Amino acid sequence: MKRILAFLPIVIAVILGGFLLWGLNPDRDPNEIPSVLISQPVPAFDLPPVEGLDTPGLSSADLAENDGSAPIVVNVFASWCVPCRAEHAVLTRMVREDGIRLMGINYKDKPQDARNWLADLGNPYERIGSDLDGRAGIEWGISGVPETFVIDGAGTVVFRFVGPVLGDEAIGKLRTALEQARQNGAGETS
Repeated sequence: MKRILAFLPIVIAVILGGFLLWGLNPDRDPNEIPSVLISQPVPAFDLPPVEGLDTPGLSSADLAENDGSAPIVVNVFASWCVPCRAEHAVLTRMVREDGIRLMGINYKDKPQDARNWLADLGNPYERIGSDLDGRAGIEWGISGVPETFVIDGAGTVVFRFVGPVLGDEAIGKLRTALEQARQNGAGETS
């Protein structure tokens, strides 16, 4: 029995070392967290607008009542999120230059802070739902902010990106997902 107890710390160290090596694997992308929403209809939610903001709120019906071909980008953000500030310029430029349809979920944010943040940075969102209690975030399965989803013309989640959409690789993944969603929509309407 004493021999078994003597080897127990070594066994625990080997197991922990294995997990650490797995986490440090350069081929593993921490942004690629699996989502049960992929290939599923958007979750049911109905969020009011950010209090005091002229932008309408957001619900699952707004995403499901798409014209059948144009994909929609749903961005989960908060004024207290530093990476959200960094990606905001990228998303704004994509709305302006690429013509993407951008909707937002303002996650666990004070309305005044959200309004000030959007006043400072600009508001590229067609609709913004205020998720004060984080309930919609749970329905979407978010692990933190920012997260970005692509919804196809049928109201199905086709892509999820965890973290800020920054850099050529992240922007390329988002554009590829948008193009695939457009092609899927074009195939369904023909």
